[in-house]
Amino acid sequence: MSDYDYFDSLIRRKRVGLWYRNTWLYPRICRYLGGQVLDVGCGIGDMVSYRPHQTIGVDVNPKAVEYCRSRGLIVQQMQPDRLPFPDAVFDGVVLDNVLEHLEKPEPLLAEIHRVLRPGGTFVVGVPGEQGFASDPDHKRHYPETVLIRCVQKAGFEPAKIFHQPFRSRLLDRRFRYYAIYGVFRRR
Repeated sequence: MSDYDYFDSLIRRKRVGLWYRNTWLYPRICRYLGGQVLDVGCGIGDMVSYRPHQTIGVDVNPKAVEYCRSRGLIVQQMQPDRLPFPDAVFDGVVLDNVLEHLEKPEPLLAEIHRVLRPGGTFVVGVPGEQGFASDPDHKRHYPETVLIRCVQKAGFEPAKIFHQPFRSRLLDRRFRYYAIYGVFRRR
């Protein structure tokens, strides 16, 4: 899928999705975040606009970056697996529905570790079984144990795992928007 096709798919999302993120998902994620936060793979900037004064976004898609900037959001272009920031500058990092798009997540996870302050919070969300199967661009599936193991290898310790909207094997298999979130601390 081209950058323009992917951007157009983000723009066409339904308003109910934004309502869900702003009233349910982002308040839950933000419980674990404080200080300056980086949203990696910010897309059209939903998280950045939810928490605009303390959140910076980055994305590889130039059309998404341009769109976010036109909305007055602080978003920068990034190259794949390279964050344009010095070491240890963020208190938190969010990686929401990005990890599953990467064949090799280790370089990006190393970059996140590099820009996050020691003890900082890393929140990562991945789709459940049905959500993973619904997008042909998804490369790797991350059930809960696989997600934890992958992120631990990158130098993070798990603090909390939660499921959206709640833990359910049935929703995992049948509901496209079911997701698993991990809250990790940088060692």
